[in-house]
Amino acid sequence: MTLMNYLTSAWILLIIIAIAACGQKKGQPRQTEVVQNLRQLDEVVPEQIKERLEYIAGNEGMMEDSMHVFRLSALQNIYKEHSGAALWSKNGKPHAAAASMLQWINTADEYGLVPEHLHAPALQTAQRQLQADKNAGRDAALWARMDVMLTDAFFRMASQLRYGVAPRDSITLRPDSLFSDTVLTGYLQQALQSGDVSAVLRQQEPVHAGYLALKEGIRQYKEQYGGRHWDTLPQNYTDTPQFHRQLAVRLVQSGHLDSTNSILTDSATLKNAIKSFQKEFNIYPDGVAGKRTIQALNREPADWLLQAAVNMDRWRKLPDSLPHRYLMVNIPSFRLIVMEEQDTMLESRVIVGTPHTRTPLLNGTMTNFVLYPYWRVPYSIVFKEMLPQIRKNVHYLASKNLEVVDHQGNVVNPDSVNWNKLSKTYFPYVLRQMDGLDNSLGVMKFNFANKYSVYLHDTNTRGLFSNANRALSHGCVRVQQWDSLAMYLVRDDPKPAIRDTVHAWLQREEKHQYNITSRLPIYIRYFTAELRGGRMQFYEDIYGEDKALMGKYFRRK
Repeated sequence: MTLMNYLTSAWILLIIIAIAACGQKKGQPRQTEVVQNLRQLDEVVPEQIKERLEYIAGNEGMMEDSMHVFRLSALQNIYKEHSGAALWSKNGKPHAAAASMLQWINTADEYGLVPEHLHAPALQTAQRQLQADKNAGRDAALWARMDVMLTDAFFRMASQLRYGVAPRDSITLRPDSLFSDTVLTGYLQQALQSGDVSAVLRQQEPVHAGYLALKEGIRQYKEQYGGRHWDTLPQNYTDTPQFHRQLAVRLVQSGHLDSTNSILTDSATLKNAIKSFQKEFNIYPDGVAGKRTIQALNREPADWLLQAAVNMDRWRKLPDSLPHRYLMVNIPSFRLIVMEEQDTMLESRVIVGTPHTRTPLLNGTMTNFVLYPYWRVPYSIVFKEMLPQIRKNVHYLASKNLEVVDHQGNVVNPDSVNWNKLSKTYFPYVLRQMDGLDNSLGVMKFNFANKYSVYLHDTNTRGLFSNANRALSHGCVRVQQWDSLAMYLVRDDPKPAIRDTVHAWLQREEKHQYNITSRLPIYIRYFTAELRGGRMQFYEDIYGEDKALMGKYFRRK
C-alpha cells in the first residue's frame, strides 16, 4: 500500500470513528464524589453539575432518573449565569427555597400535576440518603444531582401550572403557549432570592372559580381517601353470598359501610351502602353492584386524583379571564349553566351526542333563537338511518313529518322520486322536518356559528331528560330549560314588552327569529370532575377523552 493510500485509509477510519462516537450515548456522570471537607463542595459541585448537563445534552435530553429534561437550553442558561455554581445549596447546606420546592414537588398532585414527572422519587431517595448517611452530606455528586433536578422541576412546574401538562388544542383560548428561557430563568432567580418558590408558582395558577373549587375538591378527597387502601372485587362471580361479603368489606374500607356492622350484614344495609357510594361517584343510585359500580369500586384513590388532574389541565386551556357572562355546556355532566359575574344565572339538564355522534368541543357566540324552526336533516342521518326506511315505505316521510325539498327550495312530492336510485354520491334533495310540536328540534332552536353545524334546541322527546345517561343525540345539545334560556336572552332588549311578545308567539305557534341584543359567548367543554354542592363529583368518561390524555401525558413513570 502506498503512503498516500495508507493516509487516505487512516483518515476514513478516523471519520468513521468520529461519526460513530457522535451517535453514541454519553456515559453516566459520576454517581459519587465525597470530599474531605464541606467547604470543598462549592469547588467540586460545579464540576459535577457540568457533567450532568453534558450527559443530558448527549442523551437526547434524558436525565439520570430516566425523565426527559423540560428544556435543556433554560437549564444551560441559568447555570451559565451562575458560573456553573449550585443554585439550591451552598457548602452542603440547602437554601431555604429548596425546602419549599421539595414541598411543592411532593404535593404536586394537589395542583393537578404528576410528582413523578418532577423527579419526586429520585429527590426523595436523595433526601433519605442525606438523613441516613453522614457521608452523604459531603457527596458532591449527590448535591449536583439534586440541584439539576430541582431546577428542572421548577421550570416544568412553573410552565405546567400556567399552560397545563397537555399541549394546546383547537379550542385552547390562551394567546400564548410557553414561557421563553428568559422568563423561566427570571422566575427562578426571583424565587431563589426570596427563599420561597410559593409566590412565584402560585401566580402561574388560573384564578377561575371552577379551577379553585376543583383544587379544593382534590384537597378534600385526599384528606378523606388519601391514606386508604382497599380490596379489588371480581367482575364475575358464581358464589353470590361470598361476593356480598367481599363487597361489604370493600365498602367498610372506603367508609361507606359502618365498620361496626357485621360482615354478614343484612341486604338492606348493604344496598344503602352501595347507594351511598353510587351517589358520591355519580352513578345511578339503584343499590346494585353492577358492572360500572364494581369498576368504580376497584379504582384506587390515585386513579380518581389523576382524573381530577386531567380536568385541572382543561381549566388551564381557558384564558386568564372569562367574559363577564357566558354559557357553558359540560358534556360529561349533561349540564348547562349561564354564568354572570361569578353567579349562576341559569342551570339546565342537557342531552348530548352519543359516543358515535359526539357533541364537538367548541367556542362560539349565540346570535339568535328561532321559534318553531324547521329541521334540515344532516346527510349523515339521511344516509345512515332514513334512506333505508324510505326505500321500504315512502310513507315513512309523512310519519316523521318530513318534506322533500329540491336545491331550488321547491317542495317535491316524495312519490315522484325514485328513492332506489339515490345514494351518497347522488342525492339532489334536502329532507326537512316541518315545524310544530312533533319537530325533533321542539319549539325553539338557539343558533351560533360553528363549523360543525350544531346548535342548542328544545326536543320533542322531553322524557329523556330524566335519564341518568343522557348521551343520546346526533351531536346537537338538547336543553330542558329552553324557555328559561330564551327569557334570559331577551331580558336586555330595550322593548320592555318583549317577554310577553315571545310568550304570545309561542302560544300562537308562530315561526319567528329573535336576534339577541347582547350576544352570548358559548363554550362546550369536557369536565369529568368538579366540586359541586360542596363535594367532589366525578362523571363518566363517555367519549374516552380522559383515557387518551392520561395514557399520553399523565402516566406515572
